[in-house]
Amino acid sequence: MTQRPNAGHLAQAIRTDAYHTLTDTSDYHLVAIDYRGFGKSTGTPSETGLIHDGVATVNWAVKTAGVPSNRIVIMGQSLGTAVTSGVAEHFAMQGVEFAGVILIAGFSDMPTLLTTYMAGGVLPILAPIRAIPPLLRFFHRFILDKWRSAERLTNVVSTTRNRLRLTFIHAKNDREIPCHESDTLFRLAAGAAAGGDLSEEKFGAWKEERTKRKDDGSFVSIVTAKPDIIIRQELVRYGGVKGV
Repeated sequence: MTQRPNAGHLAQAIRTDAYHTLTDTSDYHLVAIDYRGFGKSTGTPSETGLIHDGVATVNWAVKTAGVPSNRIVIMGQSLGTAVTSGVAEHFAMQGVEFAGVILIAGFSDMPTLLTTYMAGGVLPILAPIRAIPPLLRFFHRFILDKWRSAERLTNVVSTTRNRLRLTFIHAKNDREIPCHESDTLFRLAAGAAAGGDLSEEKFGAWKEERTKRKDDGSFVSIVTAKPDIIIRQELVRYGGVKGV
C-alpha cells in the first residue's frame, strides 16, 4: 500500500514503473491512491485530510478486501512518507500493527525541511532568512501543515506492543530532500526504541556499531529492541526523491 509523492497523479512519470518493480517479481498486491485534490480525486488537500485518506485506504483493505493488517506494508515516498507516518501513528494508537512501514525519501517535519529546501536541488529558497532566527520563526508561523513525522514515528515506536518493522530508504544524491533528513528520522525512532537515553553525540557511535558500510558511501544500519522491533536505515548511492 503506497502513498505517493507530492505532485501530479498516481499514473504520472516513473510511478507506474515503480509499481511494476514492486509487483512483477513477487506475489504482492499493490494499492496506490490519489489524495483528495490530486488526479481524479475531489476535495482540497490538507494534512488532516490526506492522513484521513490514507486511513480510509487501510480500512478498505482490512474491512472490505479482507486483508489482515499483519499482511499489509504501508509505504510512502516524499510527502507520502508524512502521510504514511500519520497513518501508522493513527493505527498504532489503536494497537493495530502492520507487516512493515517503509519511508522513501522522508523528512522530519515541514518547517525544518523548508529551511534547507532547494528548488530543483539548486535554489535555496529560504537562504536569505536562515541567518536571522526571529525572521525564520516568523515565517514558520505561516506554515499551516507541519507534518511532524519524526514526532509521529517516535509515538509509533513507543506504543508498539508486539512487533514493528520500520524502514527508512534514501538516496545519497537526492537534491530535493537531503538524505540527512532520514538520519534524523532514524536517530529519533531508534532512540525511542533504545529508551531515549542516548545523546546525539553518543548516538553516532552507537549507530556505527550497528552499521555496515560499502565503499561507494552507501550503508545499512539496523537497530533491534524489545518486544520485537527492527528499525532499518538504508542509504543508496543514486535515486533521488523521484527515482529511488
